[in-house]
Parts: sequence; structure tokens; C-alpha cells
Amino acid sequence: MTNQTEIDPMSKHLFALIMWSATLAATAAVADVQKSADADGRSASAQSQAEEAAIQRVLSEFRTIRVPLSRAMAIAERLHGGSKTADISFEIDGPPVYRVRTIRNEHVWENAIDANTGSITGKETTSSLKELDRNDLANIVALKWIKPELSDAVEVAERAAAGSALAGGLIRQDGKLNFVVVVASGDHLKEVLLEPPKVGKQDASRH
Repeated sequence: MTNQTEIDPMSKHLFALIMWSATLAATAAVADVQKSADADGRSASAQSQAEEAAIQRVLSEFRTIRVPLSRAMAIAERLHGGSKTADISFEIDGPPVYRVRTIRNEHVWENAIDANTGSITGKETTSSLKELDRNDLANIVALKWIKPELSDAVEVAERAAAGSALAGGLIRQDGKLNFVVVVASGDHLKEVLLEPPKVGKQDASRH
């Protein structure tokens, strides 16, 4: 099942998947506005405007890069043979990069891939599944029991939304696991939810 919606500035998945860096600029603007706002309504409106500006900044940067998200995922997975991507997001805190987390067995690696050259930038972070919080752990462990991979979801989402993906991952929503892929389509971001086949008998939430 594929569900496609246009992302508004207040989307609950947006900042979790993409706006890691854009919010650094937006947060300062929002904070200043909130201090001077006379009413919650004005503050909410200003925050919405700041978030929309951050989205447009991300889109503007994304249009100039040379490395598509699917290639960045492949580059990260080749660093550790047999690993697969758990989540990925486009960041613009400095030179544009993709922040990618890959997993294999009990290990989780996080790398930054230069969005223009495809080279590895910065220091790799390594952790174990035991170090993740409960929700993060449940989602990542679930990948072991889902046949389609994030790369498959990205391909479907890009076709459905007629654009290019800039973030993706696995989320649990209303008790269901879904791949969520954020696609840049024209001047908008579209969030595509894809429901993978049922997980195996070993429900990831029990781990």
C-alpha cells in the first residue's frame, strides 16, 4: 500500500527525517519571534513561516547536488559488506551531505556522504543495537524481518511522487510499520508512506 501526501511545514516526520540541519537556521528565527510574539496565534504563524523558509532552503540546496539518495545509500552499504540502510537524510549544515545509518547484525554505523562528490566526509560513528533507544531499536530490528529494503521503497516513492528522494526510514505509526520517504517534487516536499509485507513471527517490538 502506498499513501502519498504533500508535506506541510508542521509535518511530524519532516524534522525527524530531513531538517536536522535546516532547523539550525529556522530555530533561531523561531526563537526570536516567540520572544516578541504577543499571542500564541502570532507565534504559531511565525513559526510556520520560518519552517516553510527552511523547507525552501533545503529544496534550493537539493536541486544543486550531483549525488542522488539511492547512490549515497549504495556507497554507505559498501563500507560494510552485507549491511543495509536503516535511515538516511539530506543535511545542509555546511556542505550538503547525506547522513546515513547502516546496520549489520548487532552493529550500527553512521556516515556522512558528500552530496556532490559521493566521498565519505567526517568521522564514522559506530554503535551497537543495545545503545539505541527502545523505539529506534524496534524499528531497526524490524528490518531483519521485512523483505523489501529501504532502497526498494525509495524507488517506488520516487515514481509515485514524480520526484527525487531526500530522506527515508522506517517508522511505527498507529501500531503499524511503514517505510516513509520524503520526495522533492517541484517546489514541494511529498511524504510517501509504504506499508511493507507483514513482519515475521518474531515481532520486532518484543526485542
